[in-house]
Amino acid sequence: MIFDAARLSFANLFAPETRSVFWKVLGLTLLALVGLWLALRELFVYLALPWLDALIPGTPGWAGWLTFIVGIFASLGLALVLALLLAPVTALIAGFFLDDVAEVVEKRDYPQEPAGRPLPLGEAIAGTLKFLGVIIVGNIIALFLLLIPGVNLIAFFLVNGYLLGREFFEFAAMRHRPPAQARLFRSKHAGTVFLSGLILAAFLAVPLLNLLTPLFAAGMMVHLHKRLSQRDPEFQRQLSSGGMSPSR
Repeated sequence: MIFDAARLSFANLFAPETRSVFWKVLGLTLLALVGLWLALRELFVYLALPWLDALIPGTPGWAGWLTFIVGIFASLGLALVLALLLAPVTALIAGFFLDDVAEVVEKRDYPQEPAGRPLPLGEAIAGTLKFLGVIIVGNIIALFLLLIPGVNLIAFFLVNGYLLGREFFEFAAMRHRPPAQARLFRSKHAGTVFLSGLILAAFLAVPLLNLLTPLFAAGMMVHLHKRLSQRDPEFQRQLSSGGMSPSR
């Protein structure tokens, strides 16, 4: 079930129905990164160059090569900062298109079932910021754990697998359930959701391909939620009969 959901979601990334979303996310991400590059460069020129001039006043002409070397290191530093911002920027932009991906998947692969409810604008913005926070926190934790030999790679997959699986599954579930029920349904199937999250973490670890992680994750979790809902019809009946409390 998990691998089938991943296979269908990966195929969906390049389907004609989602191609427009793909190009929108890619184009806006590149524009955002170019804007960030220019902003960081201007910030460096504004803050660092006066500091260097004050540190080494009256630098003779023959020492101009120092400025050249500083410029090279500054460019490398800016490139590193931009690489670190790549995943958060992509998550922020793609977060606004998750409902578009989910709608395509539901209409094409589950036409006989009720369509999901797009999240209201306020919830969509909050969800996007939440996804952004998850990406940032997960990678910061993983970055610190990289310093611990033998733990780093495992930590990366465990942290990102849990966070990505939880957030994207609840997104897919909330298109069909109230938030409290979506969280309870995710909790009931926590093991399956976590294993699915490990696949998302693996996807996130592939350079360049990781730019599409939010779109891939949204599609995969729509499929997973549909399959789990079909296999667990008792969940809704238990809620209706009071056997499970959404407030738990």
